[in-house]
Amino acid sequence: MPNDNQTIAIIGAGLGGAAAGALLQHAGFNVEIFEQAPSFSRLGAGIHMGPNVLKIFQRIGMDQKLVDISSTPAYWFSRNGLTGEYLSRIPLEGYGATYCTVHRGDLSALQMDTMTPGTVQFNKRLTRLEDSGSDVYLEFQDGTSARAAIVIGADGINSRVRETLLGAERPNYSGWVGHRAMISADKLKKFDLTFEDCVKWWGPDRHMMVYYTTSRRDEYYYVTGVPHAAWAFDGAFVQSSREEMSEAFAGYHPVIQALIEATDDVTKWPLFNRNPLPLWSEGRMVLLGDACHPMKPHMAQGAAMAIEDAAMLARCLKETGSQDYTTAFRLYEASRRDRATQVQTVSNANTFLLKQEDPSWVYGYDVYAEPILDKSVA
Repeated sequence: MPNDNQTIAIIGAGLGGAAAGALLQHAGFNVEIFEQAPSFSRLGAGIHMGPNVLKIFQRIGMDQKLVDISSTPAYWFSRNGLTGEYLSRIPLEGYGATYCTVHRGDLSALQMDTMTPGTVQFNKRLTRLEDSGSDVYLEFQDGTSARAAIVIGADGINSRVRETLLGAERPNYSGWVGHRAMISADKLKKFDLTFEDCVKWWGPDRHMMVYYTTSRRDEYYYVTGVPHAAWAFDGAFVQSSREEMSEAFAGYHPVIQALIEATDDVTKWPLFNRNPLPLWSEGRMVLLGDACHPMKPHMAQGAAMAIEDAAMLARCLKETGSQDYTTAFRLYEASRRDRATQVQTVSNANTFLLKQEDPSWVYGYDVYAEPILDKSVA
């Protein structure tokens, strides 16, 4: 049980960082989150939250609130992108909680409400951190600084915390991009076509994942995976166009053509990853989510792994107390590495649910039912 008032600093208020903040506060810890964005905003992207995540959200009382605002598909359909043939019909019910597809911004807003007001400080771009042995000193671009007993790096694939632990290293460009577009469902009414709740269209070397993001079914979102030559990456994304989409999916199914025709604004995001890291923590600093094990988004489980990480890390710190962070971090990595690596490997391979299969190893997983492992005594 927590037995101290030391501050735990979390770098990044994304889905993993916010989950860690709420879970640690729920466990009785003092938490501050430092987020580089200037303010909260409803970023225009969709996201899947499977039953494995909803079981975590139950612990902080936001599972039903999420269900209420989300689309809750009964199946994941995989279809041949050229012919429309169904390749799989995967049930999304029966795993102990609801499967949700939702707007990332709406999910983030719910997460913000699970934490004590003032927990998240915005416009805090981390520029330097130093583990003194007795605490960690953090310095931000705005000239402010802070100290914390523990620092959790939930700051994404370009994590400054990871860089401090392991040195500067650019992530690997995967050779793929993801096009993202949010479509008003009203625009689809003119087409005499069926737009399914959750469907992945597979081509020989590319795909398009499509789903509703609200319970009102008024937003329909797609994200692609398309091979693409590298360019001089500057920023997280660049603008794409309906014309580029038409070229990328020439000859594909009429539903895909309708989605492209209904597209007003589409962006293109280079997909990066990293090789598995040799360590997840050092001293008073520890990593989670994309800072630790980034992956291609092809299983729709990247954020889920960050949230599972947050839950296990909170469990381990509650078990040891923050003063024994060394033990907590060791238990956390031992308990999470195999699971995260397995999902990372399958996601990068882009084969998940292509054919009829049982996804219970993903969706049926309950982080609270898993033992806390200590491989140092195995």
